[in-house]
Amino acid sequence: MKLDDAPEVGTGEIAADLPRRLVAEALGTCLLIVAVIGSGIMASRLSPDDVGLQLLENAAATAAALVGLILVLGPISGAHLNPIVTIVDRAFGTIGTRDGVLYVVAQVVGGCLGAVVANVMFELPAVEWSTTQRSSGALWLSEVVATVGLLLVIHGCVRTGRADVVAFAVGLWIGGAYWFTSSTSFANPAVTVARTLSDSFAGIRPSSAPMYVVMQLVGGAIAFALVRFLYATVPSSGTRQHDR
Repeated sequence: MKLDDAPEVGTGEIAADLPRRLVAEALGTCLLIVAVIGSGIMASRLSPDDVGLQLLENAAATAAALVGLILVLGPISGAHLNPIVTIVDRAFGTIGTRDGVLYVVAQVVGGCLGAVVANVMFELPAVEWSTTQRSSGALWLSEVVATVGLLLVIHGCVRTGRADVVAFAVGLWIGGAYWFTSSTSFANPAVTVARTLSDSFAGIRPSSAPMYVVMQLVGGAIAFALVRFLYATVPSSGTRQHDR
């Protein structure tokens, strides 16, 4: 889903411009992870005795970073920054298979690089596998809910002619979902993988990550069906913009 001034999917222009779009996706996901992990580390250091305050600080920084990144990178790549967003776009036919696969690779690589950068910024080992166990039915359900909500926010805004507010809507949804989901709303496979590389407030143990990704994919499938049902009479404009 892209902004009006972004190249149209499937044209020669967008194929020629693919490297620039891939760099935007990798850079955007990298900076998103820097915000997620970096703010988590900073929050745990500034508020060591108040987990609620740590979560508030982490959520606020992440939401603000998302808004900025989507506004800046949306005109270049659509600012997906999230494999689920890209996969659903592919299901709707607004991005080709080759480009979609490359987007996902760029997002995962960028996210992992962001984790390394965040660790090093706070004088931690560049790669430090997380020991935070996140595994329960409640957490898995939360990931489904967070992912469904994220995609509904994106597609709902776009398909009702409000693509210009997607950045703010996504930031608000993710910031809020940090609080009303027990998983703190990862809702993004690239983010999930990257967070295994930091043993910090925002980390997730590698053994917990696969089920999170599975639930995010389930959420993506549910969201795809809901969007098709709820907006069946609204034509897909091809001018959509995505996040996390």
